[in-house]
Amino acid sequence: MKKYISLIYILGFIFFFQSCSSQNTGDSKTTDLLINSQEFTFHAERANPTNYDVINIMNSMPNSTSTRILQLNGNYTVELRKNKLEVTLPYFGRLFNPTYGNTSNNSYRFTSKDYTVNKSQNKKGNWIVRVKPNDVNNVDEIIIEVYKNGKAFTSVRSNDRQPISYDGFVSKNDPEPAP
Repeated sequence: MKKYISLIYILGFIFFFQSCSSQNTGDSKTTDLLINSQEFTFHAERANPTNYDVINIMNSMPNSTSTRILQLNGNYTVELRKNKLEVTLPYFGRLFNPTYGNTSNNSYRFTSKDYTVNKSQNKKGNWIVRVKPNDVNNVDEIIIEVYKNGKAFTSVRSNDRQPISYDGFVSKNDPEPAP
């Protein structure tokens, strides 16, 4: 009987570690090719606001978990191409210069044709991509840290609002529609 119990524990242990190792989304060669081409899309899955007013409101809602992470449902992306940067991200936090008439300007929704991209790789092999749009007033810099498996962490530093970060993954760009 003890042999069967030990066998069950060993099989459970093996299945547990097999499920943990299968959580990678991609391989490092594909990620390196995407970053080196400077044509990829970051897909935001979660938002991490830094404003405690937003966090306190989230925690006061019924049936809320006491975390400061918002699960995003929708198509929120940072799309980087050779000739265009297109950003569609929600914003949760304090704006220092809000627009009252056009509330669509309160999130990060813009297209930039004049931007600079600096990329580097750290000791762990993760890529750090710094995008600085020159023709957008309210965004100073977008920093995308891409891990070997394709997961990514993006933070947006702005001139007129508190910083916010996003968790997600990178993928190959969809083909542009024909004009």
